[in-house]
Amino acid sequence: MTQTVRDYPSSVFVVSGGAKGITAQCTIKLAQQQPCRFILLGRSELLAIEPDFARDCLEDAALKKRIMENLLAQGEKPTPMSVQKIFNQITSSREIKRTLAAIEEAGAKAEYISVDVTDTVALQQKLGAAVERLGAITGIIHGAGNLADKLIEKKTEQDFEKVYTAKVQGLENLLSCVNPQQLQHLVLFSSVTGFYGNIGQTDYAIANEILNKSAQLMKQYYPKTHVVAINWGGWDSGMVTPELKKAFAERGIDIIPVDVGTQMLVNELHPAYHETTQVVMGNAITPPPAPLDPQLKSYRIRRRMTLAENPFLHDHTIAGSPVLPATCAMSWMINACEELYPGYRYLRCQDFKVLKGITFNEHLASEYIMEVQEVTKTDGETIEFQTKIHSINPKGKIQYHFSSFIKLVRKMPAIPIYESVDLTEDNIITTRGKDFYQNGDSSLFHGPAFQKITRVLNVSPTKLTAECYWEEITPQQQGQFPVKWHNPYTNDISTQSLWIWLSHYHQEVCLPGQLTHSEQFALTPCNKAFYVSCEIIGKTDSGITANFILHSREGEIYSRILGAKAVIWPMKLLK
Repeated sequence: MTQTVRDYPSSVFVVSGGAKGITAQCTIKLAQQQPCRFILLGRSELLAIEPDFARDCLEDAALKKRIMENLLAQGEKPTPMSVQKIFNQITSSREIKRTLAAIEEAGAKAEYISVDVTDTVALQQKLGAAVERLGAITGIIHGAGNLADKLIEKKTEQDFEKVYTAKVQGLENLLSCVNPQQLQHLVLFSSVTGFYGNIGQTDYAIANEILNKSAQLMKQYYPKTHVVAINWGGWDSGMVTPELKKAFAERGIDIIPVDVGTQMLVNELHPAYHETTQVVMGNAITPPPAPLDPQLKSYRIRRRMTLAENPFLHDHTIAGSPVLPATCAMSWMINACEELYPGYRYLRCQDFKVLKGITFNEHLASEYIMEVQEVTKTDGETIEFQTKIHSINPKGKIQYHFSSFIKLVRKMPAIPIYESVDLTEDNIITTRGKDFYQNGDSSLFHGPAFQKITRVLNVSPTKLTAECYWEEITPQQQGQFPVKWHNPYTNDISTQSLWIWLSHYHQEVCLPGQLTHSEQFALTPCNKAFYVSCEIIGKTDSGITANFILHSREGEIYSRILGAKAVIWPMKLLK
């Protein structure tokens, strides 16, 4: 195994909050892979000898009963508070001893100091004595912290001080106890709350964001020191009950398994990671939605669009001019509705119409306006909107470009399965990859950002199945149409399958006219293969109707467009 800590037998780590909980588990994992010396800090008292009444009593209920009996025997009246205080002392001491034993068992050395990291004098005195026994401190893992979750209007100064000082003052005090020139590692346990924010945790967010910025400053001042602030998400520990896990899942919050998270810490100490000063180990925390106001509201959202701000448009050029993909217009509508109601997610788009597309040429309007009108609301369940995008033409008249009905839901339905998956390769259309876009047979006009049909697996008079692989383009390339829950780029790619089918059987091309019914159940994967099944419903001389199902190899449906109507165009008009 590659060593993760320089000269690990001589490394001495101070770990605040390191004797209990997740920080203790991280320390044990580090000790198992790198047998350093550890000085664990915590406020809990370590009982040298347990009271006689507590010995061999391991069940919580039985231990509390014995505590009450002992208080009565001493002539004291047991109260819930007094019983809990003694119970906490005993169980905390036991957990600390288990942590020390696990570290020693791993071949490392450990010592526990009962001290509050916010007490500058006591910390310096006790750490100074420990250094004489174990050697100079070469690493700090700052895991201490407190919570006082409340809405901001209910927080007190004492709440703020309790949370803030443990993180910020604690770090300052720890750094005052070491020679920074000898410090090889500084690992700060921050939180995704500091990165994303979270309801009821303003003080915790502030404190953790200060740790993030402190890591960056320390790296500037001491470039040879490995400095990292790890923004942890929620851990799958005893504090996360099954009910809380379910609530997290509904809010899209991932839980970090203990064995995975502790290994992440060890990995972060590897020299390969030493240039990164902030790491996010969790996803955004989506707050639960507020109760819906029953009043139906309307909104106007204005946007100026330029080609320079949206580089991907160079890869979507028709008849010599960049054209906004219809799926991007749909994505703008969807994202706008989702941003109005955090905690609700797009499920369905109905009756999406291309009234007059947006072309980036001399006719491009100086401003485009989206009208959003709430149609229905069901508190805690669904919100439906009517959306339209328009501009004002040079004559002062309204020109409508796109319209649709968008439905958001509080809870997504189960991912459906596409029962008609057929990945059999019939070798009828053997063109692969970029050849689709270069040989002219299918007349696909798309540039590199959209050239993502890798091969056609099979084709028949009623269906075409294609394999796709979308390599994610940069946020700068996405411009004003970023990938969020809805991915406009993979949805545009899915419709290309109809072009290939139409070219193969009829030597014709088409452009989107109406997406009758669109639904999304999961994120379409990026940088990974997905499949599109294009089902032909009907064709006339002037139009064609089809279904597009985006799915996994196993048939899990990411999204689907049902009853899409396209207009058949003369091929020469697209050149």
